[in-house]
Amino acid sequence: MSSPVFELADITIRYPLDPTTGRVGLQIFPTELSDRLVERRATLRGEVFIDVLPGDDAWPASVIDPLAQVKILGDPYTPGFATGHTMRSSPSAEGFRFDRQEVLHEGARTTILTVLQDGRDHRIEHRLAWHDQDRAFEVSAEFFNDSDRPVTLEMLASFSLGGITPFAHDDAPGRLHVHRFRTGWAAEGRLETRTLEQLHLERSWSGAGAFSERFGQVGTMPVRKWFPFMAVEDMAAGVIWGAQLAWAGSWQMEVFRQHDDVCISGGLADREFGHWMKALAPGESIVTPTAMLSCVHGSLDDLCDRLTAVQDRAVEAQPEVEQDLPIIFNEWCTTWGDPSYDKVLAIADRLAGSEVRYLVIDAGWYKTEASDWSSGHGDWVPSAKLFPQGLAAMAAAIRERGIIPGLWYEMETVGSQSVAFRDMAEHMLQRDGHPVTVRERRFWNLNDPVAEDFLTKRVIDLLDECGFGYLKVDYNETAGLGSDDPDSLGEGLRKQTMGTYRFFEKIRERLPEIVIENCSSGGHRLEPSMLARTAMSSFSDAHETVEIPIIAANLHHLLLPRQNQIWAVLHAADTDRRLVYSLAATFLGRMCLSGEIAELSDAQWQTALTAQRLYRKVVPIIKDGVSRRFACLGESWRRPRGWQALRRVSADGKSALVVVHAFEGAPAEIRVPMPEGGWRIVEEFPRSESRVTDGTLACPIEGDFSGRVVLLERVS
Repeated sequence: MSSPVFELADITIRYPLDPTTGRVGLQIFPTELSDRLVERRATLRGEVFIDVLPGDDAWPASVIDPLAQVKILGDPYTPGFATGHTMRSSPSAEGFRFDRQEVLHEGARTTILTVLQDGRDHRIEHRLAWHDQDRAFEVSAEFFNDSDRPVTLEMLASFSLGGITPFAHDDAPGRLHVHRFRTGWAAEGRLETRTLEQLHLERSWSGAGAFSERFGQVGTMPVRKWFPFMAVEDMAAGVIWGAQLAWAGSWQMEVFRQHDDVCISGGLADREFGHWMKALAPGESIVTPTAMLSCVHGSLDDLCDRLTAVQDRAVEAQPEVEQDLPIIFNEWCTTWGDPSYDKVLAIADRLAGSEVRYLVIDAGWYKTEASDWSSGHGDWVPSAKLFPQGLAAMAAAIRERGIIPGLWYEMETVGSQSVAFRDMAEHMLQRDGHPVTVRERRFWNLNDPVAEDFLTKRVIDLLDECGFGYLKVDYNETAGLGSDDPDSLGEGLRKQTMGTYRFFEKIRERLPEIVIENCSSGGHRLEPSMLARTAMSSFSDAHETVEIPIIAANLHHLLLPRQNQIWAVLHAADTDRRLVYSLAATFLGRMCLSGEIAELSDAQWQTALTAQRLYRKVVPIIKDGVSRRFACLGESWRRPRGWQALRRVSADGKSALVVVHAFEGAPAEIRVPMPEGGWRIVEEFPRSESRVTDGTLACPIEGDFSGRVVLLERVS
């Protein structure tokens, strides 16, 4: 049987198959470059250091990378000095052979189902799914125990992609680069690009050594240190391959090298990395998280456009009120954990008649005399002192002013000052028989019916009874390596992640029109599975810092701007330049205001209103467009130097939004390239003497730490 080949969108998918052994892999490449594929060398023979060796060994230059990466307990581990660094390419994975393949069609969805068997009644079903109009694929694997005895897994990947790069006949020295995005609290999305050589992933001289760069995170904050994203670029061919994982628990990705080809894989964190093992009884199965894969003849920007576009379908399914990207006001940086009926009402009065549609009451609404906002959460009993009329009256008062009321919860954890922390510990995650406790927080066991019932009454019922239309879900710690489970700590954490998904789905089922915001100390949950379950996400906890525009622009690579909630915290002491700087940053995603809104002068409030009105005009571009960033920046974000401009062109190409920020030492003028054709400026915030000449938008700069927003339309 020849190797199966498919063409979906503009990508060719090839399943290289060895008809003798039955081993099958997965390769993809841009269809337009089919004529540039080269014949790969089959052997290292001809290399002096090989030819001097005695014997007639074949010394293969490359082998088929197994389609499904799995490790079964009891099988030998990965050879090549790799054990402890990787569990992929183990004898377990190499033992699976091609059984059959079929193409399934369901509406706009096409799925290539590949079935593998290992001769021990273990079956893996690999699914690669494509939706019409997408230029990326959804990939997952399911392991079935069809035998009559239990089997325990130590590793099961969501995807494995080999054959990088098919445009070089050898090991492509000096031309392969790896792209990843680092992250930290209030410092999300720093791009890191390194060569294979810098990662010390050159192939060994004989292929006897297997090398891996394994990275990821362990715990329940999936975007911690790294985003679950990876790309490999062939700089000579101009082709880039990439993957993004959709998983809110422990995960890993790997760049693997043993022979000429580079292979990438990822999924659940394995036994070595994430303390994960899973026992399957006869007849049981387990399915991996989904990964998105794509490749493109183009740039990293082009690849990221393809991967983030997959998120469109889930966002389109959000409540109708979300479809024109309403502006949010969150009172966190107004009351700083001390909201009250009178304070919130004063904010609502100021917002009445503005373009703001959501007013969110943040942390602290449950405080007692003996508790604070940070450690007093968990019982979810509204404070009679702060809200003597009750939260229902507060929500009604907000709605009377034409605004949808929202409420903050950190529903998956409980603070040390709550009754639940003390009296319900047996219903929380345990490790070694003790409640998992981090920074005065414990974590509900979301597979415990008592915990689910408690949260249903204290969260869903309260939101429903009080008439809230917006829910902000925060999550301010990680549960770490896992929780007690008969199989492993990592399996306990996997089940907890599934419990989180179920509770979010229960909220949606009970309250189909509620708008849900995803927050985790800012950006610790900015991954596709949580993005798909929520309308938008808090981009960061960098609420008032000068690096906000940098972080907000970074995230265009990783999530849709329409889901990227960016804060502008406004103060009465702000200069006009600072007000504009803060407000301009919100045009990089979803506008969210906070701060001393009731204390702003009439002139300051007019500035904020002008920004809001322009924002409403550019919503179609933010909602559906293509972003490109231009910058001259120093390395520091906390003390940024230089400038940044983000240009976003509408889907129909007829309009464009340019957001410019100047940092320390910025030039007097910033020039931004425009797409081909004629352009004219429709509106600026603030007004200035910007102009379009010779295909370039030239923006005069008022000075350090200034901002500007320009709306343009195509005239030819």
